[in-house]
Amino acid sequence: MHTEATPQKSKSNRLILYIALAMVLGLILGYFLNRHYQGLDAAAMDEKMVPFTLMADIFLRLIKMIVGPLVLTTLIVGVARVGDIKSVGRIGGKTLLWFISASMLSLFLGLLLVNIFQPGVHMHLPLPAETSGIPKASLTLKEFITHLVPTSVFDALAKNEILQVVVFSLFFGIAAAAIGEKSEPLIKIIDACAHIILKVTGYVMQLAPIAVFGAMVAVIAKQGLGVLKAYSLFIGEFYLGLAILWTILFLVGYLFVGKKVPHLIVRLKEPLLLAFSTSSSEAAYPKTMLELERAGCPNKIVSFVLPLGYSFNLDGSMMYMTFASLFIAQSYGIHLPLATQVSMLFVLMLTSKGIAGVPRASLVVIAGTLATFNIPEAGLALLLGIDPILDMGRSATNVIGNSIATMAVSKMEHELE
Repeated sequence: MHTEATPQKSKSNRLILYIALAMVLGLILGYFLNRHYQGLDAAAMDEKMVPFTLMADIFLRLIKMIVGPLVLTTLIVGVARVGDIKSVGRIGGKTLLWFISASMLSLFLGLLLVNIFQPGVHMHLPLPAETSGIPKASLTLKEFITHLVPTSVFDALAKNEILQVVVFSLFFGIAAAAIGEKSEPLIKIIDACAHIILKVTGYVMQLAPIAVFGAMVAVIAKQGLGVLKAYSLFIGEFYLGLAILWTILFLVGYLFVGKKVPHLIVRLKEPLLLAFSTSSSEAAYPKTMLELERAGCPNKIVSFVLPLGYSFNLDGSMMYMTFASLFIAQSYGIHLPLATQVSMLFVLMLTSKGIAGVPRASLVVIAGTLATFNIPEAGLALLLGIDPILDMGRSATNVIGNSIATMAVSKMEHELE
């Protein structure tokens, strides 16, 4: 499913320019609206922001409309063309090993940095009685495993349960490969569907600057630039952590792939900007897929590794979870021994898998983890105001992590062009 890069390049650069311009204009208008509507309560402010939040919501709904069918069609075609169950198992094994290693690296880095910086120790908050109102992630192994398996692929597509779509696509693709030539006409039709969905993606992407503008206006108008000042230390330390994580991912990728990695980062500028400005790595999924193929990764590996990455390899989100959980503990003066902190990592590792489609997924996971370790979950209120700003960085990091993983697996399979 390779797409030529040259005709697309000027269009891509123009879109990046428009997205960057939309961010700046959104920031300026958001600042003025924040000053203009000072004194309004949260509910009244939400009402005023409806036209702007609608711009972002419609775009993200359009993206979600695409992602499920795109994962279904590309993964079925990819697995069917891998050839046999042994090859699928080999690629899957390498992929999961990479994901587990990257997840643990991200979690440990978050733990290390939050212990060095100690951003919460100056808060000196009294222990609260109230709860945050954010649902907790399930911790039981049974619920995690049953959540993997769809009762219906149509239900999974309707609910955008990407992990369940992946499971169905794997079974379908392996069965198609097993019956050989008989399945080829159907695989060609599914491949054509994938190309049509990618064309639809191109149309939807034209709306990205409008969505970015709306999202930026809403965030700054509601929170104001003051929120950046009040939490500047926490935000600065978290973004420094992300920069360190990017450097480590870049170096590990360079170790496996070589000079292809800098080339890939340049190619990813549009999906990265899109993920950052919309606070959604899902929004960047279709474009990331195209850029990985243009960078030399075979379609069968891209369509296999990338969807799995969106459930199992959210590096930016993983680092944030340890950083935020321990920040809240520090804010209430709760000392956690190192052994407890390490056990927290493994709880986060388990509960974070497969909930990428849940709104504010990181906060949902953190709520469950705080309750497990008797840390007041009301501490999440400390993060709600700045979460959209933090989400921008972690969404872009998720795109980087999954892209390097896809390229590394392609290299390990000796199929990187």
